[in-house]
Parts: sequence; C-alpha cells; structure tokens
Amino acid sequence: MAKRDYYEVLGVARGASDDEVRRAYRRLARKYHPDLNPGDSQAEQKFKELGEAYEVLCDPQKRQAYDRFGHAGIHAGAQAGGGPSGVRYTWSGEGSPFEGVDFEAFGAPGGEGVNLFEELFSRFGGLGGRRGGRGFRAARGQDVETELTLTFEQAVRGGETRITTERPTEGGGTRPEKLSVRIPPGVEDGQRLRLRGKGGPGAGQAPPGDLYLVIRVLPHPWFRREGRDVYLDLPISVTEAALGAKVDVPTIHGRTSVRIPPGTAAGARLRLRGQGIPDARGGGRGDQHCVIRIVPPRTMSEREKKLFEELRTLETENPRAGVPWNR
Repeated sequence: MAKRDYYEVLGVARGASDDEVRRAYRRLARKYHPDLNPGDSQAEQKFKELGEAYEVLCDPQKRQAYDRFGHAGIHAGAQAGGGPSGVRYTWSGEGSPFEGVDFEAFGAPGGEGVNLFEELFSRFGGLGGRRGGRGFRAARGQDVETELTLTFEQAVRGGETRITTERPTEGGGTRPEKLSVRIPPGVEDGQRLRLRGKGGPGAGQAPPGDLYLVIRVLPHPWFRREGRDVYLDLPISVTEAALGAKVDVPTIHGRTSVRIPPGTAAGARLRLRGQGIPDARGGGRGDQHCVIRIVPPRTMSEREKKLFEELRTLETENPRAGVPWNR
C-alpha cells in the first residue's frame, strides 16, 4: 500500500513552519494516542503514521530530501554516508588515515617501495605479522552508526525492542541482521547506545567494530521533558483557581490527583514528587510539574452572568496594584 504524503498526514501546507508542524503533530497525536483509544487498531495505525511523518518533517535534512524526491528521497538519504538503512561508516581515529602518504612511492622499482595495503592497514591498526622490523596488528572492524526512533513512553520506561540493521560483511556488502536491544529507562533524544561487536568485521582474527544507536525520541502530545522532570499544562476554571479544588491529572506512571490551593494564579507550578523520568543510572525519578492555565468560561447562562457581575461589585483587590507600571 502506497504511503500517504507526510504533509497530508499532518494536515499542513508544504511551506509550513517548524512550529506549525509541531503543533499539528501534537494536536493529532492527542486525538489518536493509543492511551485515549484503547483497542482501536485504526487509531494506533494513524498514531504510528503521524510519528513517521513528524520524524521526517521535523528534521531539516530529511524534510529537504522529502520535498525534492518524495518518499524515495528519504530512502536515498538514509543510504548516504556509506550504507543502507541509515547506517554510516566512520573513521574513529584522529585526522585522515591517508595523511602523509606518498602514493608515487608505492611499488617503486628495486624493492624500495612500500606495499600500499600494508601501509594503509598499519594506519588502521596493522595487518598482523612483521615487515622490516615494524610490527603490524590485525585491524579492528569499523564502527557503525544508525538511528533508533522511540516513542516518548518507550524512552521513559525502557525495555527490550527488536531492530533490523544492515551489518557490513567482509566482502564490502551488507546483510540484514535482527538484534534484540535493551533500552535503559529514561534515555534522552540524541543519546548513543553502544552494542559491542555488532559493527563491521575485523581483518583476519581482529575483533569486529561496534554498533552505535543514536536515540531519536518522538514528542508526546501533552507531556514535555526537561532533563528528568516532566511538565504538563493543567487547565482549571476560574472558580477552581479562586476556591481551590482537587483534580485528576495524568502522569507518565498513571493517573493521580493534585490539590489546587485557593487563590492559585495562572502560570503557577504544582510539583508531583517522583512522578518524572527515571534515571538511567538508577538514581531515582525526577518530578512532574503541573503548569496552571486558567480557562474562563466560553459561554455562560444568564444566572452565571449575574453571579459574576455580583462578584465584580464585591471584589476588593486590584490585581494590577502590585505591578511596577501601575505605581
């Protein structure tokens, strides 16, 4: 089945700004989030489709490739850098391995020239054996890097996940390999996970390189993360702000209740201790902060209007009395 246009999936124009793309994703992600649509396979599929579209359109390079070549541009862009499916092969030493090499001297007459392959392999760590009193060791395999996209919940909770990656072979090609990866709880966007020995093959008996997974975390429809703390906008009514209340709120660990003190102002932060992101090193959890948003009534009955008008005549405090520009 052909993939839908990513702009169509998010419902934005091709010239939409990054903020417009982000707002569209969050609005639709709220609508189709699996937690709000339990058992609805269509909503779950749409949520995954939204995540795939956002992952491309929020990345300037991927978006540019998509705008020029469509879905084929994303696949082609993933192969840029030396490998398919987003795999890149990197030289991990300092400087260039060819720095200072005189290519004209290789294979010079009279046996004075240096063997090109021995010299180059020596710069990568050696070939094994000895030549001219100089030691060579078998070259370790290349390190490989690819991206792993997680949902917000996967990054928070961690756990096992299965991935398929293209692993380099001795012949210079690649082969698909399925791996089981343990995601530690609390991983962050941009963090790198190392899988030892899952990179390119080594020369001879040398060990293989490593596979590095660069974590990409999709944004959540209503949670925001700052370090190990989580932020949630909490809308409350005028009366709840004035008189206080007890309301239910979501956390990344389940629903709970929060008490709103009387006289709570807009922008106030109510802290829920221990309801944030777990430390990947086992140092406990962060906190959740509920940021108060006071929402006035959009429509009012005649009785409500009269009560508010009566309240206005009884008000004794001027909310602008303490601001610097009103002295």
